[in-house]
Amino acid sequence: MHNTTALLIELGAIILALGLLGRLAGRVGFSPIPLYLLAGLAFGHGGLLPLQASEEFVATGAEIGVILLLLLLGLEYSASELVTNLKTQYPSGAVDFVLNATPGAIAALILGWGPVGAVALAGVTWISSSGVIAKVLGDLRRLGNRETPVVLGVLVIEDLAMALYLPILTALLAGVSLAGGTVTLLISLGTVGAVLYVALRHGRLISRAVSSDNAEMLLLVILGLTLLVAGLAQELQVSAAVGAFLVGIAVSGEVAEGASNLLTPLRDLFAAVFFVFFGLSTDPADIPPVLAPALLLAVVTALTKVATGWYAARRAGIQGGGRWRAGGTLVARGEFSIVIAGLAVGVEPRIGPLATAYVLILVIVGPLTARYTDSLARRVSHRRAKPAPAATDTEQTEPSRITV
Repeated sequence: MHNTTALLIELGAIILALGLLGRLAGRVGFSPIPLYLLAGLAFGHGGLLPLQASEEFVATGAEIGVILLLLLLGLEYSASELVTNLKTQYPSGAVDFVLNATPGAIAALILGWGPVGAVALAGVTWISSSGVIAKVLGDLRRLGNRETPVVLGVLVIEDLAMALYLPILTALLAGVSLAGGTVTLLISLGTVGAVLYVALRHGRLISRAVSSDNAEMLLLVILGLTLLVAGLAQELQVSAAVGAFLVGIAVSGEVAEGASNLLTPLRDLFAAVFFVFFGLSTDPADIPPVLAPALLLAVVTALTKVATGWYAARRAGIQGGGRWRAGGTLVARGEFSIVIAGLAVGVEPRIGPLATAYVLILVIVGPLTARYTDSLARRVSHRRAKPAPAATDTEQTEPSRITV
């Protein structure tokens, strides 16, 4: 009874604090994500008011939050649109990998973490946070912008690449044989391929199967199916978030629209819990020793992400500020980076605090760059284009005299 009482009190305090912080952020026109993270730091180990009873519940809620974020991201697009994005955006995906994975790999080698540490830190700096970015796009009301499909195309390539990267990293960390790693990779590829095939060929049948005029039934079926597929994907060495994203892709039309309307408030609640849990899992005392290298790495990879988005938007024929908005939106890192760091901690313990500080910096900076990169670029270009002031009388040179 005591544990249940403590759980209810702690959960009530967390959710109430999230509501107040969300209202505060809305009044000042700012994304609430950084405030949620700071609240998590305050409630986590080493914080001002450490939580005990509700930690496991919050961890489960955070997992559901990531799944719902990726589900609703998938509901925005059909399977055919996904394939089109992959065909048109794969050069941007390659540029994204080279520009953003390289700094992490180089940093790990400089720090003496070896090849496996380099592969792990490369993943941490490479992958943007689909969850954070989906939330930011909704907060800024940019889901209908021309550059948003470009941003989502890059995120889709990254998320699907995680289905290949995570099994490879897991095999490297475990030191398994080449044959064992190959089997794991083939299982992951087969799972993703099978879901994409079903979504492309039988997406309408899936939509009909889950369709219902009763909102309650639709919510239960979609939510249950998503959690089931996410769990099976995790069991098959594919990310649960990727599984949820593929479910969203498989559902289309009016069913997708209805499910999106029903799930959006639930997503926002559990997404806020995810960001709080991220802060809860971070001990503030671990951050200062690694803050300098994390900050340097964050600056470099923020610039490379902006360059990635700018390049991808230019390839899509987007002009002007849309290119800069695309780049600024991609800066945030989050759930996948933490997952990668968590896997690598057993081999290289120092990667944990560094990755935590790095992600914390960029998950706070990301909403800011998404909001202000465009206006900052316009100001810089305006200053460069501004004509030089006319010379004053005292500055004018005396005309030369020509003698005849």
